[in-house]
Amino acid sequence: MTRTVIESKTRTTIIGFDQPFCVIGERINPTGRKILNEELERGDFSRVEADAIAQVEAGATVLDVNSGAVFSNKMGEDPRYADNNFVEPMLMPELIRVVQGVTDCPLCIDSSVPGALQAGLEAAEGRPLVNSVTGEEERLEVVLPLVKKYNVAVVAISNDDTGISEDPDVRFAVAKKIVQRAADYGIPAHDIVVDPLVMPIGAMATAGHQVFTLVRRLREELGVNTTCGASNISFGLPNRHGINNAFLPMAFGAGMTSAIMNPVALPVGPKAIAAKRAEVEAAGIVLPPDMDDETFVKLFGMGSTRPRPGKEMEAIRAANFLLNQDAGGAGWIRFNKDPDAEEQGGRAGGRRRRRA
Repeated sequence: MTRTVIESKTRTTIIGFDQPFCVIGERINPTGRKILNEELERGDFSRVEADAIAQVEAGATVLDVNSGAVFSNKMGEDPRYADNNFVEPMLMPELIRVVQGVTDCPLCIDSSVPGALQAGLEAAEGRPLVNSVTGEEERLEVVLPLVKKYNVAVVAISNDDTGISEDPDVRFAVAKKIVQRAADYGIPAHDIVVDPLVMPIGAMATAGHQVFTLVRRLREELGVNTTCGASNISFGLPNRHGINNAFLPMAFGAGMTSAIMNPVALPVGPKAIAAKRAEVEAAGIVLPPDMDDETFVKLFGMGSTRPRPGKEMEAIRAANFLLNQDAGGAGWIRFNKDPDAEEQGGRAGGRRRRRA
């Protein structure tokens, strides 16, 4: 049975056919996150710490750490900052140390810069996952020796020097090539997690079916674990959570064993709360003057003022239960407990213990 072992200093995560679905938290990534990018340029890692903690609390069992920041302001001071080959090898170990300082969750070191991958591997405790290698010759020759040297697992993305093919047979052939080339370096198939590349279903109607078919082939013919950027499937479409919620259990049922995704439902912000309060007031609804924001957003189905597990995590937990990867449904029951009720129960219990 194929098992890919990812470790921190004190914790082990196993990606495998006989394991619960592995969620790789994607939030520690400055790409497309302007505020995070600006904070990192100032040396402020507080959001990284918060994102690490929130993702683990939401159910991530591996954290992806991406160093692809663009330090626009520093470029004026030093032109080297325009080159990611200069920036990322400095930033990656800092990110790794910050994340390891707040959680013992195993890590996935994510960069297109080989120097950043090596810097991250040197800073990481345990046995991280490397993200990633492709079928491009130059990439194979640079990344696979690192994977072998540090004895780690690697994400293998199914594109090569010709780009990303829309033909699933071509993408399978690229994955097979990577597995074979890895074997030449003494890297076993169980240390390769293939990303077959999920296409947006809005642009390609067969994208979902392609992935499910590819995942089955990768499992049955190559014996490898699989992953994907889960939100790619719904790109550009309305109600993306609805599509993601259907896609993830279906992919799991087809044999996919992990996904790189956001496990957190982001908190409702003060602007949204203020707008909703104004709407409620305009409708003539009278609320208790001392109603706090958390009670208010729950009452009106807005979510929560605190980070919580997202709907995708609900779908994954249900799939774990249905596919017999949740013994007795214990994980599902824990997941569906109201944390506020638990807090209140805990406080009440504490009072009882003190009185006793």
